[in-house]
Amino acid sequence: MTTRTATARYSGFGKEGKGAITTQSGVLTDQFYGFNTRFEEEPGTNPEELIAAAHAGCFTMALSFALARAGFSEGTLETKAAVKLEQKDGGFTITRSDLTLEASVPGIDADQFADLADEAKKNCPVSKLLNAEVSLAHKLN
Repeated sequence: MTTRTATARYSGFGKEGKGAITTQSGVLTDQFYGFNTRFEEEPGTNPEELIAAAHAGCFTMALSFALARAGFSEGTLETKAAVKLEQKDGGFTITRSDLTLEASVPGIDADQFADLADEAKKNCPVSKLLNAEVSLAHKLN
């Protein structure tokens, strides 16, 4: 149905290397990332932050559509995603993505809202991706 792309370029290796991420839409163009943006507080982005943004955006949109299907037409949703990177078994693993939602939906009862939010959490494409197969095609120049 839809394919979106992004590219990452890294010059140099390890802690001394410097990277840049560019998205197909151009929203990110040569956005800096590297060791210091990932593990310290240097300005720039990092993969976990981008996954958190994708998860928050995907879940919030999925819930918005679920609410519309249930007959609700106004309100606000704001979601924060906290993606946790931990050192495990000699490497790093993204161990969780915690969604925190603040919502205002006039006329909905708490049980119906909880059911719709839970379904959106389970079924948004990024939630599914976090448990998906990952493929890799590579070319060495």
